[in-house]
Amino acid sequence: MASHLRLHLAAPPPPALRHQHLPRLRLPRPPRLPLLGLPSPAASSSLPPRVLSPAPARARVGGAEAEDSDGEGDAGGLVGEDSAVFRLADQRVASWAYFAGILSVVLYGLNVLWIDPATGVGTGFLDAVAALSDSPEVVLLLLTLIFALVHSGMASLRETGEKIIGERAYRVLFAGISLPLALSTIVYFINHRYGGVQLWDVKGVSGVHELVWLSNFVSFLFLYPSTFNLLEVAAVDKPKLHMWETGIMRITRHPQFVGQVIWCLAHTLWIGNSVAVAASVGLIGHHAFGVWNGDRRLALRYGEAFDVLKKRTSVVPFAAIVDGRQKLPDDYYKEFIRLPYITIVALTLGAYFAHPLMQAASYRLPW
Repeated sequence: MASHLRLHLAAPPPPALRHQHLPRLRLPRPPRLPLLGLPSPAASSSLPPRVLSPAPARARVGGAEAEDSDGEGDAGGLVGEDSAVFRLADQRVASWAYFAGILSVVLYGLNVLWIDPATGVGTGFLDAVAALSDSPEVVLLLLTLIFALVHSGMASLRETGEKIIGERAYRVLFAGISLPLALSTIVYFINHRYGGVQLWDVKGVSGVHELVWLSNFVSFLFLYPSTFNLLEVAAVDKPKLHMWETGIMRITRHPQFVGQVIWCLAHTLWIGNSVAVAASVGLIGHHAFGVWNGDRRLALRYGEAFDVLKKRTSVVPFAAIVDGRQKLPDDYYKEFIRLPYITIVALTLGAYFAHPLMQAASYRLPW
């Protein structure tokens, strides 16, 4: 639902002087760096990272790097980054103006090149997929599969792609391909959510609406940890593969997977038909693969540091806390009283009240 400090190796010593009476020059060994001083991607294949000592967490905020004052998140200190940190003093007006400009250009391009039936290719793409089956369940699963292959495939190739075209260019390419596919899948689901076979109907049962609303609200608190740094999402800041450790990461190491499961269960319960079941199967399957793929990528990037983080976190919510592997700080609640989390709450409430507008916009498309 984004990271790495660079280790600069000392230059190799010069060749020995030919004069036999002069001693050979020896350069001092470079000092070993603490845990977060991990090798760059180029050096990681030959120099695996080591856990030498706990290091204070560092978070990239608005183009600046911020360090946690004490670095204490549990008994062993943080090995990852303090998430959702936002300091107003570190923000740059130019960066956020640039972000607004990029967002405007992206939305305009998305409309012209993909959404607008007169100029975009989105309608042709949907027609081609829909021509494969008359079943909305099959079409929805195919759309989800196409998005999953592209999204997870490009995420897996990120290391190589960034070496070839750079971090920012690869982020733009990644978003430029993933965003239209995600939009098409969402719009198709909205337009066909009451198709298929009705399996149950609990809309009239007392308390179900409140349960679904609360579950949907909670799901968004898990779904969007990417808002920890919007400037990286838009490639204003150089994108990085972050290893977050605080906040919601203490509850579950894969909040997007948990949030997607909660969202799918809530909507499937409310809609109660075969289309909702198909959407849930596709989305949960994609995010379950993301759990494995995400851990794999972090292990390749951070090595033993990720092993430490993995041992004291869990995929299942609260499991690491219950069995004592995760030690919550006394002031744990403060890790949530931060602008990114507050923004998620505001946007979630806004999206709920904007549901009629979103549905009306989807109905205008022949998808």
